[in-house]
Amino acid sequence: MNNETREIIRRETKNIVSSTGRNGGIRSPSYIQVYLRELQENPLRTKMLTAGALSSLQEVLASWIAGDRNRHGSYFTPRVPKMAIYGSLISAPLGHLLVTALQKAFAGKTSTKAKVMQILVSNLIVSPIQNTVYLACMAVIAGARTIHQIRATVKAGLMPIMKVAWCTSPIALLIAQKFLPPHAWVPFFNLVAFVVGTYINAGTKKKRIQAIKKKKVREAALSQSHIAENSKSYSASTSLHGQNFSQTQSQANLGHRTSHTSSEMSYNVNGTKQYYDSKGDKRDYHVRGD
Repeated sequence: MNNETREIIRRETKNIVSSTGRNGGIRSPSYIQVYLRELQENPLRTKMLTAGALSSLQEVLASWIAGDRNRHGSYFTPRVPKMAIYGSLISAPLGHLLVTALQKAFAGKTSTKAKVMQILVSNLIVSPIQNTVYLACMAVIAGARTIHQIRATVKAGLMPIMKVAWCTSPIALLIAQKFLPPHAWVPFFNLVAFVVGTYINAGTKKKRIQAIKKKKVREAALSQSHIAENSKSYSASTSLHGQNFSQTQSQANLGHRTSHTSSEMSYNVNGTKQYYDSKGDKRDYHVRGD
């Protein structure tokens, strides 16, 4: 089978897939045929709806896989509608613009060299732009409000996500070049991004949940150690206070006894008829003359 025959078969396959009930084609259009027809007639709107649905579904599925629920126990977190807005209003229009420009740049070029160049341009220009916008939007959805926070998020996450893209994007582009009509490229890339993104998102959520659990355990242990230290400090303080109180009482008693003894001696020396003994009792004292 020569190259011309293969090209004819490929072209006819595309025509069959994109047909919508024409004579000699499939009699009743299926959902995929209706979808492909909408892609041809309303490409941007169809891509926006597709990207929005896939982005929100990706968030719900990743939350379910990771066991990440909101305070009410639901997997429908506040990120779900935000992801739908991102997919429909940002991701889809940007992908439509970039992929259309890429297709126009290599329109009519079917050589192996042209296909390789198309893959290189996609991975070195198109993919970095899309991933940069994606990370910036994810930073905003996560709560970033300053340019510095968004820039830090993009700087930290761009290279890891580009490594994943460089592994998956060439394969996806090769499949699109061989088997898909041009108007189906963006939805196919969205589907690939949905699968890869769900895997990455679920892994990220699991790591975040584990980090939160470890943080709570550390905080609980630290709180227990603080309570133990405070208890020891309180016990030591109470003991020291008791010792000081005992010493004070002893000194007071000694002073009391000393004062009474001094009083007794003074009475003895002065020859007073009455005196107070060490117990504080009043006694008579008679002085004998010489």
